[in-house]
Amino acid sequence: MTAMPPKFDALPPRPGVPFRFTREQYYEMGRLGFFDGVRVQRLHGEIVVMSAVNWPHVLGCRMTRDALEAAFAGVAWVNDRSPLPTTDSDPEPDLAVYPGKPTDYTDHPTNPLLVVEVSASTLFDDTTTMAELYATAGVADYWVLDLDNRRLIVFRDPAPLPAGLGGAAYRTRTEFAESDSVAPLAAPAAQLRVADLLP
Repeated sequence: MTAMPPKFDALPPRPGVPFRFTREQYYEMGRLGFFDGVRVQRLHGEIVVMSAVNWPHVLGCRMTRDALEAAFAGVAWVNDRSPLPTTDSDPEPDLAVYPGKPTDYTDHPTNPLLVVEVSASTLFDDTTTMAELYATAGVADYWVLDLDNRRLIVFRDPAPLPAGLGGAAYRTRTEFAESDSVAPLAAPAAQLRVADLLP
């Protein structure tokens, strides 16, 4: 029996306009095997192929996860590469910290205390497209671990863009060098050394 493609209720209004997939269509396509062997995420309704993961990226994720698990021990848990559903997107951040414990949730959580992207080749997208997406989703604390330049970029204070523009942006962007320390907003007593996050 041949799998049927997911139902599309509306076509693009005119040629050249990208088709915006709904969450239901996106997950159904995944269930039917459309993305087998390819890492993808849904951003603003479009299905985007994710970059290949190299070893420095793997190490950066592991080291950052270890540091965050220690910082949030007993109050929150760290999730990696799982969907973070927003209004029109399903990004899969490298790391996200959620309050409570995993068994408190019956579906993908949407209330992260902190989101981290580890950037080995995606710095521009992580500091523009993804920053706008997470700000619009109301993520108060967004970190980009820049492996190439050995620094941590911290985005905070999301606020709506002026009327008519839609979306949101972070009001503050602070760069921390390898020798600096930083505390998550939701764990102010925890001082994480940037050097301990970098491979």
